[in-house]
Amino acid sequence: MLGPVLLAAARSDSIRRVVSAAPVTRPVVDRFVAGERLGQAMETVGSLTGRGLEVTLDHLGEDVTDRTEALRARDAYLALAEALREAGLGARAEMSVKLSAFGQALPGGDDIACEGALRVVEAAAEAGTTVTLDMEDHTTVDSTLAILAKLRERFPTTGAVLQSYLYRTEDDCRALAGEGSRVRLVKGAYKEPASVALQDKREVDRAYVRCLRILMAGDGYPMIGSHDPRMVAIAQELARRAGRKPDEYEFQMLYGIRTAEQDRLAAAGHRMRVYVPYGTDWYGYFMRRLAERPANLAFFLRSLATRG
Repeated sequence: MLGPVLLAAARSDSIRRVVSAAPVTRPVVDRFVAGERLGQAMETVGSLTGRGLEVTLDHLGEDVTDRTEALRARDAYLALAEALREAGLGARAEMSVKLSAFGQALPGGDDIACEGALRVVEAAAEAGTTVTLDMEDHTTVDSTLAILAKLRERFPTTGAVLQSYLYRTEDDCRALAGEGSRVRLVKGAYKEPASVALQDKREVDRAYVRCLRILMAGDGYPMIGSHDPRMVAIAQELARRAGRKPDEYEFQMLYGIRTAEQDRLAAAGHRMRVYVPYGTDWYGYFMRRLAERPANLAFFLRSLATRG
């Protein structure tokens, strides 16, 4: 029952101020966010890759409604791409981009976001890596996929995220299961109405498996974004049936969640990529992590009680 409340709170400025000001918040946020500065994020990348893991980096920010802020978000990614190039980490670390941070909601936002994303994808290619476009709420899906198509004309390895709880996603999986396509499949972490998204967890899980079957049977590169042990096991079996080699798909999990399982999968020879967020605009991301799993919320509440 708390999930929808927390997802609504993720976009509340008044609750943001209260949570951000609480002394206990910062130590808990540090479990899920790799610092506020690029240097801190790069230290985390070094630590994770040293353990045999791969990384995708997200400079936190979303719902930008100011052109200057959109350019600032773009420039943060350009700096990240340069840092990865200088460190020679392009083969182990990619970047994840939310187009709403690049001005997608502005007048003419599709062109603005596409222009910013293109600059970042170009910089990523120079650094020997690539970019995945994160998916946000259902109102942005068509725009995001249209921008993806434009980017893939020049940079075909640009990836996308699809969310199994949306009714449309099986069709989107079929459209993106072709050769060269990279798709991260997740269940979905936004508060969506019943008119566009499944509401029952079991139905979302079933949809996830159906989507995963489509991607595994296709010619693209599936990225399994899930912490659910059942989905991890099902993905391995579907990959086996499809005759996929270990380097023809990968698992992805969030920084700070199920770290032992991340290490286990990597040690077993699987490609295991950790989604590493960093930056000052951590609030929306943090609230969605609390909403996703009762264990995350319990961790936060225990910290409040301990430090209160």
